Amino acid sequence: MSAAATQATPTPAAPGGDSSAGAGADSAALAAWLDGAWAPQRDEARASLADPAFAPVDPELPRDAYRDQVLAWLQELGRQGAGLLGFAEEYGGQADPGGRVARFQVLGMGDLSLMVKCGVQFGLFAGAIDKLGTDRHRAAYLRDAGDASLPGCFAMSESGHGSDVRNLRTTACFDRAGDSFVLTTPDDRARKDWIGNAARHGRAAVVFCQLEVAGTQHGVHALVVPLRDESGALLPGIRIEDCGHKLGLNGVDNGRIWFDNVRVPRANLLDRFAAVDADGVWTSPIDSDGRRFFSMLGALVEGRISIAGASIAAAMKALTVATRYGETRRQFGSGSGDPQQAGPQDQGDGETPLLDYLTHQRRLLPRIATVYAQQAAWQHLVERYTRSVVEGVDEAEQREIEGLAAGLKALASWHATAAIQDSRECCGGQGYLSANQFAALKADSEIFTTFEGDNTVLLQQVAKAMLTEYAQQFEDMSLPGMVRTVTDRIASFVAGANPFARLGSGADVRDPAWQIEAFSWREQDRIDALGRRLKAAIDEGLDPWSALIRCQDHALETAGAQLERICLEQFTARVEAAPAAARPTLEQLRDLYAVTILHADRGWLLEHGHLTPGASKGLVTSLNELCAQLRPDAVALVDAFRIPEQQLTAPIAHGRLA
Repeated sequence: MSAAATQATPTPAAPGGDSSAGAGADSAALAAWLDGAWAPQRDEARASLADPAFAPVDPELPRDAYRDQVLAWLQELGRQGAGLLGFAEEYGGQADPGGRVARFQVLGMGDLSLMVKCGVQFGLFAGAIDKLGTDRHRAAYLRDAGDASLPGCFAMSESGHGSDVRNLRTTACFDRAGDSFVLTTPDDRARKDWIGNAARHGRAAVVFCQLEVAGTQHGVHALVVPLRDESGALLPGIRIEDCGHKLGLNGVDNGRIWFDNVRVPRANLLDRFAAVDADGVWTSPIDSDGRRFFSMLGALVEGRISIAGASIAAAMKALTVATRYGETRRQFGSGSGDPQQAGPQDQGDGETPLLDYLTHQRRLLPRIATVYAQQAAWQHLVERYTRSVVEGVDEAEQREIEGLAAGLKALASWHATAAIQDSRECCGGQGYLSANQFAALKADSEIFTTFEGDNTVLLQQVAKAMLTEYAQQFEDMSLPGMVRTVTDRIASFVAGANPFARLGSGADVRDPAWQIEAFSWREQDRIDALGRRLKAAIDEGLDPWSALIRCQDHALETAGAQLERICLEQFTARVEAAPAAARPTLEQLRDLYAVTILHADRGWLLEHGHLTPGASKGLVTSLNELCAQLRPDAVALVDAFRIPEQQLTAPIAHGRLA
């Protein structure tokens, strides 16, 4: 049967759906909670997206015209000061990195090509100059980069080395006589690839390359490299090709760049972490090559924070369309068509709103709860990042911020991909129409899982950091002490310390203290087991790298458990501090998030003897009960996302068929 054959005409509704059946969720209070500390900056971004000048383009607009429209939007945001917001006042900014990131997240509610173009221009190109350069670089470039009068690129990735930045192969050799670096692409695998702004608009790029001075290799450094003159013509030695038509984001002009003995002035080296003087003497304030490399990458953490936020915003948009449609779309029911004989869930016409079906609730409401949880964790991350920029933090704190940014980017982008797919399916054939926006959302957000770091690689980095911390617990212990510590943790299940052992005998799955204890236990159990697996592999003769590869599946699960625990902890903390009007609904959402994670993981919990069959069934019951309790507030929950109505062009989000 065709998708269209199963569709019934939805009952017309006002924009925002019919939330008259709501149980009392205060959408405005929830919106304020979601927006957090940077609500004014977020409202500025919403006002831009609501401006008729930012009306969504026709999906059939030719690619070059689409790219030029995105550039025009970018430049208008630059004129409004959005690009300079996070930079110091002496360069035209407001020294508000948190506000910049918050504004960027709201752009994820609009055209994602614009969001990515802004990320490349303001976050990566201008941000790299700010974070990796010194005052003379900021004075020379930041104003023009921040108002988009100098369109720029961030040229890190190469065709042969995506996430492996340390082994990039583009070279920059210092020529003392010419007081310049000679930039070279040795072969096609070393070409810069997927470089946003490169194919059409970029006039300069921050290029990451291997630096060589007097025959000595000094590792990866970054230079500002001119690409085009003011008329748009390529400069000598520069070759650029368009990456071609993509799965999505075709409003962004991604390109490939080759350098053929391109001379770059010595002054263009971004030298915060390493410098070369006129005599060809290389110096660095950081002695360790490894620390210097990771300090450089750590300075660019804002990109991952931004993509995590944009992923959450994309999920919000998809869930808004699907939830509004689920409220107005009716199908099946008593079948009588007689209002006098309608069933208890029928709406007087013999048919039932999709959101009254448990299966529909189970697909959308846990996704909505996860968005709230991830937004809480993301706000926490932005606050920590802002403090690190404004006040400075020690190296350990900086590493924690980088790890959380990497992990949350992976978690949020994977969830966005799944939430958009579920939302599309919940809208049936209507969801397959481009007019209802899922086609663009799916295509444009798909890349979030692999850019700014491949998610699998990022979670492996999180797991490695967890293992380092885990190993430090045993540094001062003898071997018997190590064995005793791990054995005691395992034995504690029998003694009743394991929170899952109490679930069937009085512990309430909706008790926030129990939830955090259970999530912490789940995380610790996984890291203990991973440590044992790695030790066994090394005892067999494998080197540490090969042992980690053998245990990679376990490592990723362990990292995921830590990140889900952080999301729950931050959700819980922010619920406790929420206004009274929002707290009851947020508590239900927090409970639904916790139960959703444990329900999805009940196979592992059962396999390891942590959960009884009866307690596992109880998770299903709790999940269904929470969905039923939140169902009347479903539209209010997504209206709290405050997607600008101009950006919600999907007819089904407004009670109409496409």
